[in-house]
Amino acid sequence: MHTVVVGTTGTSLDDITRVARGDARVEVGADALAALAAARRVIDDLAAKPEPVYGVSTGFGALAVRHIGPDLRARLQRNIVRSHAAGMGPRVEREVVRALVFLRLKTLASGHTGVRPEVATAMADLLNAGITPAVREYGSLGCSGDLAPLSHCALTLMGEGEAEGPDGRLRPAGELLAEHGLAPVELREKEGLALLNGTDGMLGMLAMALADFGRLLTAADITAALTLEALLGTDAVLAPDLHAVRPHPGQAASADNMRRVLDGSALTGHHQDDAPRVQDAYSVRCAPQVAGAGRDTLAHARTVAERELAAAVDNPVVLPDGRGGGRVESNGNFHGAPVAYVLDFLAIAAADLASIAERRTDRLLDRHRSHGLPPFLADDPGVDSGLMIAQYTQAALVSEMKRLAAPASVDSIPSSAMQEDHVSMGWSAARKLRTALDNLTRVVAVELYTAARALELRGTLPATRELAPGPAGRAVVTAARAAGVAGAGPDRYLTPDLDAAEAFVRDGSLVRAAESVTGPLR
Repeated sequence: MHTVVVGTTGTSLDDITRVARGDARVEVGADALAALAAARRVIDDLAAKPEPVYGVSTGFGALAVRHIGPDLRARLQRNIVRSHAAGMGPRVEREVVRALVFLRLKTLASGHTGVRPEVATAMADLLNAGITPAVREYGSLGCSGDLAPLSHCALTLMGEGEAEGPDGRLRPAGELLAEHGLAPVELREKEGLALLNGTDGMLGMLAMALADFGRLLTAADITAALTLEALLGTDAVLAPDLHAVRPHPGQAASADNMRRVLDGSALTGHHQDDAPRVQDAYSVRCAPQVAGAGRDTLAHARTVAERELAAAVDNPVVLPDGRGGGRVESNGNFHGAPVAYVLDFLAIAAADLASIAERRTDRLLDRHRSHGLPPFLADDPGVDSGLMIAQYTQAALVSEMKRLAAPASVDSIPSSAMQEDHVSMGWSAARKLRTALDNLTRVVAVELYTAARALELRGTLPATRELAPGPAGRAVVTAARAAGVAGAGPDRYLTPDLDAAEAFVRDGSLVRAAESVTGPLR
């Protein structure tokens, strides 16, 4: 099993996925343990002084005006966790919660939060035991970070609330800790606040979205190429020198992917045969421009995510004082705007990629625009409806994605008696992006299913019977059929076919099939 060592300098996007989805083991590095101990000494020194320090000896948010005496400080830290664990709605996915816990541990390990080393090691132990706190869908405004979701995680560390065990059953957290030999954490000054004041939920979902969207962009390049083949389009528009005159890197990468998938195809270049076309429709001809813009958006989002991964997001933070000691400073670094913006931006790019894929699918099904293919790719048109309603389903998915593309990050709602009067809504942006990417997977699957059937039907039509798809296209169709994505024929119950196509896209089989011929695609 892969082991991820968390140090003082942050973590990587790949490590988030390894922990969240691959259950990688987590260890707190020696450098992090030393930094944690040093920062804790600063907190202990400040706690011993009579002057109030926010988060150490005061209340929180709008209640920060009250000085809290030493006898109430442990209770204060417990209470902030309990009161902030106020989420509602369905439980959040296990992988999201694991990313949430891991990224909070990453910030603790920076040595800027002031928690004791044993708090950080307790979080690593929780992950390694496969215990997943029950985090609810609603409760985070993205400022001060993901308060409610992180509070539910901290509650589990305290042995309270509910959590999911390795067997997937929801049980009292205290029971699960005891079964795995883990002791509940007794929180001290600053520690409750440090456990719940960060952008970790939205960042974790962004990290996984980057991986998922990257795969879907490559998959969409492949299905666009198959559709171009099936429509007897021209691949001349994919020439490198054409894309060099508009030097967006994502556009060039998408055009290169499509060109490699189409290499060796006998179906391309027949756009001026029986029904002459000077140009293919935008949905075909401009596929690299749209998918390429999505790639460049993804690159920008990755830059933001990597910066956030290098950050220590907490309030207040422990910093050197320049005299060999430390100081505690309040700040606004917990505000989720940088992450929220790119989450919303990715939802826009995903919706547009889905929209152009649906338009290509529609062309394949319309006998007036498909250049010789039967209506709706039906076996016996009129008796059979073919893939008519598969496109309806795809259109419904695209329509929802357009609604999901409306930004969450502009919808600030004041809270905490106007102390937190401008919030990021980054958690909401992340949640809708996950739904959008699920839908995009299905949209690409419908285009794959349609294009594969169209390519097979080309082999039965007199005008194209002797024209074979390219080797990559043949490899994709063969692999899809082997994976249970059924081919052309009379009408049948389509949902199992579409589900198989979705699985073929989701697990990366589509990309692997094409790459078995093309080599690695971008």
